[in-house]
Amino acid sequence: MDFEYLKQKRILLVDDERELLDMVSSILKEDGFSNIKTAETVREAAAVSETFHPELAILDVMLPDGSGFELMERLKRSADYPVLFLTARGEDDDKFRGFGLGADDYMVKPFLPKELLFRVNAILRRCYKGENPLVILENSVIDFDRAEVIKNGEHIPLTAKEHDILAALYRNAGRIITIDALCSAAWGDNPFGYENSLMAHIRRIREKIEEIPSRPVSLITVKGLGYKLLLHTPGGK
Repeated sequence: MDFEYLKQKRILLVDDERELLDMVSSILKEDGFSNIKTAETVREAAAVSETFHPELAILDVMLPDGSGFELMERLKRSADYPVLFLTARGEDDDKFRGFGLGADDYMVKPFLPKELLFRVNAILRRCYKGENPLVILENSVIDFDRAEVIKNGEHIPLTAKEHDILAALYRNAGRIITIDALCSAAWGDNPFGYENSLMAHIRRIREKIEEIPSRPVSLITVKGLGYKLLLHTPGGK
């Protein structure tokens, strides 16, 4: 899918309700986001942000030791990244204050999961649209925006399924991703019975990204478990 690289963005969730934090984290993870940290207070959020370096913050307005408005101003003093308010406070004055401080969006609880995902993805596309996600492998480059592989000066198009499989592997670069997870990424909620099709797609992907497909160095089989994608490491193998 387009803009798949945005799923790698670091997201900070701040709310004093642990149940809501868990729910929002689950919604985001099911959509492919994996770099998520949570905090329940202004103080905790400030501490987390110092080492996590968020690229999007989703903030509640009412927090035990301050307000989300104060937290936003504090966070933006060290780095300027998009902010979405997700709060029970739906009064116009609160919305105007949030937008006036530079918030990118404002949602009122309760909310629909699909709407949250739509707004999060829209913010990330708008704020990071200038990025060009080129993934460097040992013998080729993947351009997810153009859905193609560049190898030896040749631009080789990817099919939709190849794109989805590679995107799932890239989200977990360097880690094993199971056969079931790859089938789910390519064929949706009912991936059973697609193992042979997956193997055929893996073979074709290797023909596109590897110098010697029968001796892969980027898309590795982990016997009995699944596959992993190894990115190129400058200065070494």
